[in-house]
Order: sequence, then C-alpha cells, then structure tokens
Amino acid sequence: MSPELFDVWFRDAESLGFNDGKVTISVPSEYFVSQYENRLYNVLRSALRKVYGAGVKIEYTYNVVGNDPTSAVTLASSSPSVSLKNPISRQIAQPANPMGDGVVYEEIESQLNPVYNFENYCIGNSNKLPFTIAEFIGNNPNKTDFNPFFLYGNTGVGKTHLIQAIGVRVKERIPSARVLYITSRIFENQYGTAVREKRINDFVNFYQSIDVLLIDDIQELSGKTGTQNAFFPIFNYLHQKGKLLVMTSDRPPVDLDGFMERLLSRFKWGVTEVLPSPDLELRKAILRQKSDKNGLALPEPVIDVIAGHVTESVRELEGVVLSLITRATLLNQPVTPELAKLVMQSAVKIQKRKINFDMIVEATASYYNLDADVIFSRSRVRDISDARQVIMYLASKHTDLSSTSIGYKLSRTHVTVLHGIKNVENRIGTEPVFCDSIETIEKSLRG
Repeated sequence: MSPELFDVWFRDAESLGFNDGKVTISVPSEYFVSQYENRLYNVLRSALRKVYGAGVKIEYTYNVVGNDPTSAVTLASSSPSVSLKNPISRQIAQPANPMGDGVVYEEIESQLNPVYNFENYCIGNSNKLPFTIAEFIGNNPNKTDFNPFFLYGNTGVGKTHLIQAIGVRVKERIPSARVLYITSRIFENQYGTAVREKRINDFVNFYQSIDVLLIDDIQELSGKTGTQNAFFPIFNYLHQKGKLLVMTSDRPPVDLDGFMERLLSRFKWGVTEVLPSPDLELRKAILRQKSDKNGLALPEPVIDVIAGHVTESVRELEGVVLSLITRATLLNQPVTPELAKLVMQSAVKIQKRKINFDMIVEATASYYNLDADVIFSRSRVRDISDARQVIMYLASKHTDLSSTSIGYKLSRTHVTVLHGIKNVENRIGTEPVFCDSIETIEKSLRG
C-alpha cells in the first residue's frame, strides 16, 4: 500500500489489543468501518492473518459523537469475509436520522473521501465566506437557509474538497444519513444505463431517497436534455422534502448554456457563491500547511517564490510542494528558491492565461477579418465555414467545453462539431498554410 493511501485510511486507526482470537481496532468513524470491511478488507485480512493466524476475527470501536468516549460503539466483523450484502452496521442500533422520512433504506456508499474535511481546509480572506456557508450547512443539515447551495469557481480552487467536507460533517453528526457525492459525468452514465435497461423509475426513486446530494461539475450536463429531465423531479422532490442539494460548477447559473430554464431557475432558489482563486496570503498558508503535512517545512523565501508564480489553482500549489519535497529528499538537496523555480518549470504552467470560448471567437474572427456575428449565422461561405470549424477545434483543445456545449454555443449539433474538429485535424496534417493559420490564432490567444 502506498504511503499516501496508508495515511488516508490507517494512520488514525489504533490496535487496542488481541484477545480470544479477536483483534480490536479503534477507528475515527463508522465510515472507516465500512471502508475496511468492503473496499480494504482483503489487504487488512491478509495483514492480520500473517500476524495472528488464519482464524483471526476483527472488532471495531469508534465514537458516534466526535471525541466523546461515552458515545463509543463496537462492531464485530463477520467471518470469513464481509460484503455489502451483509452490512455490519445492522448489528447495532443506529442513531435516529432526523433527516429521514421514516422509510428504512439499504445503506449506500457515500463516495466521500474523509481527507476532504473542514479541518484540512485552509481558510483565508478570499475563501472565508464560502467556507462559512459550507460549514453551516454541514453543521445544520436540517436547516434550509442555503438550500440549494451552488458553488462555482475555476478548476483546482478547492470546490470538491469543500462540498465533500459538508458530506463528511453530516456523516459525523448523523451516521445514518444517506449522503452521496457524485460527479455529473457519473450521474449521466448511470442515467444512460437506466435508459438502456428501462429502469428510469428505479434511477429516480434511488436519488429521491438521498438526504444530502452532492453533485460535482454540474456544467457537464449541458445539452443533456434527457438527463436534465430525469434530474428535474429528483431536485424538486428533495428540495420539497427539505433534503440538501449541493452543486459545483465552473461558472454561475446565469452563464450555464444548454440547460432548461426551469432547472436554472431552481439552481437560484438557495444561495450561489463563488470560490475565488486563492489570494497571496492564502496561497502562502496553503503552502505552509501542505509542506508541514509532508514533513518538510519550506523556508519563507521558497514560499514567496511559489506563491508569487502559481496564482490560480490550489491543486497546482499542492503539486509543486510534493514535487519539490520529493526532489529535495531523493537528491539530498536543500530546498532553495532556485530549486523551486526548477520544479515549477516542469510541474506547472506558470501564470497560464485561461482561454475561454469568447476569446477564441474574437481571435478567429480577427484573423479571418470577419464580424463575429456572421460566424454564428447559417452562411456556408468558405471563409466563414473555415472560421467556424477552427473555433470548434480550438474550443475543444483549449477549454473544458464538451462538443455538445460547443455546438450549443454555435447553434450546431454535436455531430457537426465532431465533424468540424476532425476536418481541421486532417487539414493541419496536409495543408501547411492552414496549419500556420491555426498557430497564429493560438499565439494571439496566449498573448
């Protein structure tokens, strides 16, 4: 097992002893028990058998309420193996779920990463408000003040961490709550499977049983009319029942293309909040936190260099710290500003200019000496058609937009966009002049 995986799942666990063929393990929460018994059972069983013999049994203990030892419960593992068909949590009386509707459901895997909690989240002036809202929601899942919570921001600023922290906090306070974190892409794939298997009602009914639904990257549902139609009654039902809906996106609802208006209006029912790119002081705090966690404190001059160059993404800051520590440790080198600059050259694109669809349209129209509006027309004049296909190609290459979203912006079909992209790719390989034109437009986009 990798050190990173071990840190996530076993560093906070503790063996309390071995008696009568049974080993007792203290874990942070019931969520860890479910992971040990299902996802990590084979590796855990293998290790215990090597130490205690083939007949070893496992007993888990954890506190239902935070650090309160009086709330401790003990679960005994079945033998010789455990599966989701026989969840061990049924062996004890679960605390009542105040969010429940009285119906007893099968337990579900929440898909939460316990590392993504509020305690691990670095707070500064730039992200204090969205953090405060998220923490309030996690602490008060029965209150509907911020329901739904729509969080948007650029890639890598910490949206996934923040919404998962809501789910982790709810599970800590109400272990029996049905919390589910899911990406929009997985939701779309599940819907497609439900359509093929003619199980749409089962799909909708399952999601209507959730207490806290956390959906990442909702913009991925752009143009997916069928999926949106399925999500609409799910949203309505959960909201009506006072269940929590939390969504993330790379843009606010007002800028979402390819969505039904009735769905967009519901996204605005609660609170919409931006998670901005970290400011300088927050970037420095993140670097200190990440370096301390990895066991090597960074000198302040090194922190200043990294924070001054990596400005947009928390994810890139984390990557630089890991790369820097790895290189310094393996090569037995001191951590210096020079080494940090060397790492950043290969690890991240420093001060990368973010290219969006409008910039691509403007640059392409300028190159072809066209009015941008004519590109969106039905004209098939060669220059206009070429410009339109170039935009399709560049938007696919330089933005996170799907071909469906690109088509929606250009009033074209998904198939037309794919054809346009393929045509440009073929011409780049066979027409040097056309290839030069693409490079010229890209150079202007990079500034």
